[in-house]
Amino acid sequence: MVKPSPNPPQSGHKSRVETLEEKKLEDAATRALDYYLKPRPSPPEPDKNQLFIVSPHIDTETLLANASEDLLSISTIAADLADDVDDSRRCVALAISRMADGVQLLVERALDHLETKEMAAPETKG
Repeated sequence: MVKPSPNPPQSGHKSRVETLEEKKLEDAATRALDYYLKPRPSPPEPDKNQLFIVSPHIDTETLLANASEDLLSISTIAADLADDVDDSRRCVALAISRMADGVQLLVERALDHLETKEMAAPETKG
């Protein structure tokens, strides 16, 4: 007859607290290893022939807001120019103004979509 050992083998069952602590420790270790072993890629080197570049760290919302302001300025300049010229040149200036207005509406819609996503994101996290 075989006697069972005095210390029975431990079951694989762990409490939720132990499981949570192990998960936190594993996540911290993964972050630490990723920080040192998987460096973030550096931004691409700008073309040396480029005279102007947009800074790569600027967020999309800021870029769109600036584009919207610039389009408004272009539209205003073209509309003012249309008042000073006649005939076909006036039509060209008004066309530029209207095209800038149309593109500005597109940029404003893109900004609205960004704001909607940002407002919805915190709600899903909670």
